[in-house]
Amino acid sequence: MKIEINGIHANLRFSSAHMIPLHESCGGIHGHSYIVDLTVEGERSGEFGFVVDFKQAKKIVREICSEFDHKVLIPCNSDVIEFTHKDDKSVEFKIGEKEYKLPLEDCCLLELKSTSAEDLAEYFAGETFKYLKASNNSVSSVQICVNEGIGQGAYFQTCE
Repeated sequence: MKIEINGIHANLRFSSAHMIPLHESCGGIHGHSYIVDLTVEGERSGEFGFVVDFKQAKKIVREICSEFDHKVLIPCNSDVIEFTHKDDKSVEFKIGEKEYKLPLEDCCLLELKSTSAEDLAEYFAGETFKYLKASNNSVSSVQICVNEGIGQGAYFQTCE
C-alpha cells in the first residue's frame, strides 16, 4: 500500500539559497522556495493498520526542511568547491575565480556533491527512509520530490 503527502498542503517547504558551480545560469548564488512531496510504500501494520502515521512522516521531513530553511546550502563533496577556511564562525571557499566568505550560522554544509534538486531529493529520501524504517519495519520504500517551484522538481526513491 502507498500513502502520499502533498508538500504544498502539508506545509513541507523551505526557502534556501544555493548554487550549481560552473553552470551557465545557475552558477551564481540564487534561491528557491522549495516544496517537498512524500510517498511511502509498505504493508499496513500496527494497532491502527497504518503504512506509516502521517504525523510521523511529516515530522521527519519538516525537521530536514527546518535545517535548510533560510540557509545557503553548500555541498561539501563538490569536485569544484575548494574550501579555504572553516571554523565555528565562518566558512570560506573558492569556485574558480570566485571567492566566498559566509557566516557559518547562515550556511548548511551538506555531505553532497551538489545541491541540485536531484541531490536534495536523494538526501531527503535517504534520511526519511532511515527514520521511518527504524520505527516501522513494514516500510519498503520512500519517494521524495523536491520541487524548486510548482511543477518543477526531482524525484528520488529509496527502497530496501
